Amino acid sequence: MDRARIWPAFDDAWILHADEDVVVVDKPVGVPTQAADPEVPDDLVTRLRAHLGIEYLGVHQRLDRETSGVIAMTLRREANAKMAAQFEGRAVEKTYVACVTGWRGGGRTLDDALAPGEGGRMQVVPARTRGAQRAVTRVKVLGRSGERTMLELSLETGRTHQARVQLAHAGAAIAGDVLYGGARAERLMLHARALSLAHPTRGGRVRYEAHVPPEFDAWMARGDVGDAIFDDADALARAIRRALGRRWVLAHSSGARATTAFRVINEAGDALPGLAVDLYDAHFVAQLYGDAERDAWADEARRARVLDALFAAGVDGVYLKVRPKQASVIVDSRKEEFAPRAPVRGTAAPEVFPILEEGLPYLVRLGDGLSTGIFLDQRANRRRVRELSAGRSVANLFSYTCAFSLAAAAGGAWRTVSVDASPSALERGREAMQHAGVLATAQNAFVAEDAFRWLARAATKKERFDVVLLDPPSYSTTKRRRFSAASDYAELAAAALAIVAPGGRLLACSNHRGIARARFRKMLFEAGRRARVEIAQVKDLPDPSDYPVAVGGESHLKSVLVTLGK
Repeated sequence: MDRARIWPAFDDAWILHADEDVVVVDKPVGVPTQAADPEVPDDLVTRLRAHLGIEYLGVHQRLDRETSGVIAMTLRREANAKMAAQFEGRAVEKTYVACVTGWRGGGRTLDDALAPGEGGRMQVVPARTRGAQRAVTRVKVLGRSGERTMLELSLETGRTHQARVQLAHAGAAIAGDVLYGGARAERLMLHARALSLAHPTRGGRVRYEAHVPPEFDAWMARGDVGDAIFDDADALARAIRRALGRRWVLAHSSGARATTAFRVINEAGDALPGLAVDLYDAHFVAQLYGDAERDAWADEARRARVLDALFAAGVDGVYLKVRPKQASVIVDSRKEEFAPRAPVRGTAAPEVFPILEEGLPYLVRLGDGLSTGIFLDQRANRRRVRELSAGRSVANLFSYTCAFSLAAAAGGAWRTVSVDASPSALERGREAMQHAGVLATAQNAFVAEDAFRWLARAATKKERFDVVLLDPPSYSTTKRRRFSAASDYAELAAAALAIVAPGGRLLACSNHRGIARARFRKMLFEAGRRARVEIAQVKDLPDPSDYPVAVGGESHLKSVLVTLGK
């Protein structure tokens, strides 16, 4: 696989203009203008410096990660002061294009006071509010189609999220804006179209312009097309490129942070509903999710179009997993119709091979049923467990192939107990821990037993663990009982809390799509009441960065860290 081809550090096509003093870039969606993680810098400035082989770039503006468009930077310090003076003196004309719903009437000027709100949002506040900053945006209507309107925005000030929060406050949130509640769209429909300013050394007024992306006109014509995007080859290719671009930082991770397996397409969060794609080193695993009302993947031509487009990205091969329409339906996961053993495109991966996650090796199998041996959405939680485990005892329930146990042992746990109803899964876990070199670093027990039964026995023996990990399937069946997270999770969590040591922690997770985050928290408080333990803190954990959600959506994975009182 040619990783540099799939995730280029920079593309010459992004450069709109360059001379001895100024470089102007059309920033793509998904590329941040400042590094979110200093250890793995993926921002536009760092990447452009490396591309041009220079050390200095003068930066005077920022665009949100999901906003595309024009950014101008200076290449010499002599030009920087003059450019800075123009931005600070509001002598730069900044023109944006946005697509919205709910805009009433024609053009007008939005003049508001903005201040930070909750959850990373900005909010409109009374002008005299302490810390408030004035934001002025002139709005012009470019076109209408039903409830959809394309607007031209001239920003006289440069506040955080200015256009987004002002339009939302005016009842016309930008389409695709997850933070401010816009209508569904394949991306945030905000584009910095032009900058007009005086050239810092040559003099004279110049205008730098980036064409409005084609998805803006497409959205104006049709709105959100849903799964029909799979029938439009150009729109499909754009969506795949955008999704890949958003994972650049993971693709370029190295050293102790090296990660070679992660999600590259997360269904509607990447404007590709019903399609999830994971990278495992050099291979994609495509998962097709059916809908309870209709099967969007019954059309073989559509399937082939998607698989061809994924393979064309540049991986060595593509494996296929077909998920049942109803999540509660238990299927034979090794049937060829659900999970072909061989790749459906390209060459095969080894039957068993290691991937890296935060520098740790885990063993995976891509052609062995619906599962691969690791759940990639738990990457951040495994890192947390690794950080929490030094000198502690850890119980890993529903452990599957013991990935959490491996992380705990690597983090310095003195004891791990992995409990799962499947002896073969536990044997694979033992093999993975042996391969990673952590089997001898702690006392590691592997218990093939129903989790409820083991918990009851552990409580009777008054066993206590510093960290307990609870990540059950949404539905499961053993010889003793059927489990449904929707009805049985509180009972299970209560049994798990009963074996958590004072001051210890329970990491509780659920991937049941029908359980909302607020309901999940209530289940855990109910579990604490049943277990008669003192809960000191219940902390929601953030969604993984490679699992974005669509407008109005919620992550399938809910993770909560419960800390008991001492």
